[in-house]
Amino acid sequence: MSTPLQDVTINDVTRRVLPNGLTVLLREMHKAPVISFWVLYRVGSRNERTGQTGVSHWVEHMLFKGTEQFPAGYLDKAIDREGGHWNAQTSFDYTAYYESMPADRIDLALRAEADRMVNARFDPEEVESERTVIISERQGSENSPTFWLGEELQAMAFRVHGYHHEIIGDMTDLETMSRDDLYGHYRTYYTPSNAIVSVVGDFDSAAMLARVTDLFGSIPSGELPRHFVRPEPPQQGERRVRVERPGPAAFLSVAYKVPQATHPDWMKLFVLDSILGGASGFGGGGVGNKTSRLYRALVKTELAASVSSGVWPSLDPFVYSFDVTLREGRTLEEVEAALFAELDKAISGEITQAELDKARKQARALFAYSTETVTNQAFWLAYFEHVAGSYDWFLAFEDRLRAVTLEDVHAAARDYLRPSQRTVGWFVPSAHVEGADDDDE
Repeated sequence: MSTPLQDVTINDVTRRVLPNGLTVLLREMHKAPVISFWVLYRVGSRNERTGQTGVSHWVEHMLFKGTEQFPAGYLDKAIDREGGHWNAQTSFDYTAYYESMPADRIDLALRAEADRMVNARFDPEEVESERTVIISERQGSENSPTFWLGEELQAMAFRVHGYHHEIIGDMTDLETMSRDDLYGHYRTYYTPSNAIVSVVGDFDSAAMLARVTDLFGSIPSGELPRHFVRPEPPQQGERRVRVERPGPAAFLSVAYKVPQATHPDWMKLFVLDSILGGASGFGGGGVGNKTSRLYRALVKTELAASVSSGVWPSLDPFVYSFDVTLREGRTLEEVEAALFAELDKAISGEITQAELDKARKQARALFAYSTETVTNQAFWLAYFEHVAGSYDWFLAFEDRLRAVTLEDVHAAARDYLRPSQRTVGWFVPSAHVEGADDDDE
């Protein structure tokens, strides 16, 4: 068991580690009588072994199947009746659950999350029923050509690290995983010492901390799990993958290896992406990218129907990705050449101070807009406590953004947009494959 730490307060956020290892983050916001309560577990698809890919996401589903105290379906009705909403999400780096509710009704969320941290049932019949649901979910994703391209590209970019497989998991594992596999994952990783509670909204911190301690403090800490992680070896040159399937258009995806969120270059890459692909807010959303370099180079020239890019603040080194939907009649060769020509301009230092100033202004506005709700703030505090080692990474985001200089942007382009560190993926509609019949689709 860990030793309780003295409360630490930075930028109105109080941090406490309970004796059982549970990290608690509290931020009072009294603008509206609403509270968002999150529990984030430090486990995601990056921690899954071959044979159990998709287990984190499947376990997430099982936690909605009820406990003895809160049978299946009870919380759906109760939370809705109280005017709240709840959900969960699984990603590469974490699994998280939340409730956002009127402030005077939030105790239901606390009791529910404390209960299912230890009392989820994993009934064998429910496991088999959910197997069908999750397989159907994957099959639904398979209707999209970009899913197939993304899966192949990811597997090619990461040959060893757990980022190589999709969060949903491989079909063969979804068909063969057992109830014991799921329950073993739950018992291993769903412990206070592996969890972060984050609460934002209209409450008194002392009272909320007392209630969290009352409900969660008696849960045994369990052994701090040893997370399964295989470091990715250095990439030794450009990699390529080609997917040939029925589809409405050709697609190009390119992924460059980049560092994790805690690396000093990550923010430089975020600003570079705001210039190349257009500023976007955390959690999605943007101002539109019609003035971005890539839009002008690929869409306005009628080479592509759309282009997008993004760099994500990850726990381990990840990728900076570019995705292009081709216009009919254009070839993957010419679109790829145009994309790389535009990236070469960034590498050669053509980005201007005016572009940096504009992108930084847009990024600041979008960050503020996309993180203003109590739900989003509670999530990001927990997320960066996990991936960056401190929630202050999130709170200091704008300061980090302002500190990026034009030379930083030029250096990021030179250092990370290197051909040897990219993986290139082509999706070729089968009707366009040489030798295929036009009526194959």
